[in-house]
Amino acid sequence: MFQKSQVTLFQQKSTAMSKPLVFTSIAEFRKFRKNITGSVGFVPTMGALHQGHASLMQQAANENSFSVLSIYVNPTQFNNPTDLEKYPVTFDADLKLAESCGIKAVLAPNYSDIYPDQYRYKLSENDYSKLLCGAHRPGHFDGVLTVVMKLLNIVQPSKAYFGEKDFQQLKLIEDMVTSFFMNIEIVHGKTIREDSGLAMSSRNRRLSPAGFEKAALIYMLLKSENSVESIKKQFIENGFEIDYVEEHFNRRFAAVTLEGVRLIDNVEI
Repeated sequence: MFQKSQVTLFQQKSTAMSKPLVFTSIAEFRKFRKNITGSVGFVPTMGALHQGHASLMQQAANENSFSVLSIYVNPTQFNNPTDLEKYPVTFDADLKLAESCGIKAVLAPNYSDIYPDQYRYKLSENDYSKLLCGAHRPGHFDGVLTVVMKLLNIVQPSKAYFGEKDFQQLKLIEDMVTSFFMNIEIVHGKTIREDSGLAMSSRNRRLSPAGFEKAALIYMLLKSENSVESIKKQFIENGFEIDYVEEHFNRRFAAVTLEGVRLIDNVEI
């Protein structure tokens, strides 16, 4: 069991002790969490981290006394088993990036630990979750909201950080926290993009070099003044499969598939 003096010493020496503590047990993390003082910043992820995640981790580390990252590939939010199987796992590289960003602790639970109920209990939303990705990925947001609620209860952060690339997810989580009177600030992180404008995503690494180059068209079309129907036509002409191109919340959203990889993005309008 972690004593309060141990935690305080860890916090005081955090600049020297650069490697984050890694917890695979929720019970052990909760014991440790009881003795953390000051504000806690939390970045929940599924791993395969990139510079978009790095910007959130750096902000969490800079704005709080203690920063926590979670890495958990959540199966309940995948409606396509093949998509789950292909999701990249880069745990060692993720830890190195977390360390460079100033993360102090990493929570990496397994399925039986995070779902002791075998997913008998889940959280659902009956409005915004039916739009966009929710309309094309049945059950997706039930899985997202359920696992995020669990992680927020485990970590008990002062602030939790989510990127605007997944804007629908961010809005649903923000509304969930408000609806359940959770004393947590949800911080928006701007979408981090490649030089081409392509939104950084863990899925991008599954694209071929040619596909990676072509995928830049997503952002280019979304930010154009073209109509939704014109954008759809241009996606089809360039070999994309379309789930949706729609406008909600003063934003234009798209989900398209290229080389078997589903990619999403959104821009303000």
